[in-house]
Amino acid sequence: MSRRFIENGMKFGESNSDEFQAVEGPTFDRSTKLMLEPSVVLPAVIVARPEPGEYNSYYERYISLIPGADILGTLDSQRRQMMLLLSGRDESDGNLRYAPDKWTVSEVLGHVCDTERIFAYRALRIARGDQTPIEGFEQDDYVRNGPFARLPLAEIIEDYIAVRRATLTLFRNLDEAAWTRRGMANKKEITVRALAYLIAGHELHHRRILEEKYFAGK
Repeated sequence: MSRRFIENGMKFGESNSDEFQAVEGPTFDRSTKLMLEPSVVLPAVIVARPEPGEYNSYYERYISLIPGADILGTLDSQRRQMMLLLSGRDESDGNLRYAPDKWTVSEVLGHVCDTERIFAYRALRIARGDQTPIEGFEQDDYVRNGPFARLPLAEIIEDYIAVRRATLTLFRNLDEAAWTRRGMANKKEITVRALAYLIAGHELHHRRILEEKYFAGK
C-alpha cells in the first residue's frame, strides 16, 4: 500500500509531552508526525530586508516574492504550507509531470532540498567570516544525478522537513553582525540575509508551480 500524507485525523496526546496519539482515520506515519511537530523555537529577531546591491540581480525574482522583514517566521511557516500542499498525496503523485520535458513532483521537491542545502551552506560560510569564493552549481545535473526518481515521495518529504529545520537552526543562532556579512558565491557578492530571503523565495516559487501546474484541480 502506498504511503499517504494526512493532515486530519490526528490529535495531540493528553499529556504535556510532544507525543501524538492516533485517532480513527487514515494511517498515521512518521512523516505526518514530523509535519505536525511544534515549530522550531524562534527568537524575536527582525532581519532587515537585503538591499539590491547585496545579491545578484537575477535573484530578485525570488527575493521579491517574500514580503516584510520577518524572515525567520516566514521560513518556519513555509514548512507547514508545503506540508499542507503535499498532505494526502499518493506515492504515484511523485511521478507527475505537467509536460513531458518537465521535472516530476519528486524532482521538484528534491531540487528545492538540494538548493536550500547549498544556499544554507553558503550562508554558513559567509556568516563565519570565510572569504573563500564559493563555486556555483548546475541544477539540472543535481536533479539528473540525484535519487529522486527512485525514492518514495514520502522520503523526499521527510528530507524537506529535515532540511528546513536545519536551515532554521542555523539562522536563528546568528548574531546581528553575521546577517550583513558579505561573501562571494558563484562569482557574485551576496550577504547572509540575502541568502535567507533567497531560500524562502526559491521555495515559494516552486511551491506555486506545484500548486498551479501540477496539482491544480486535484
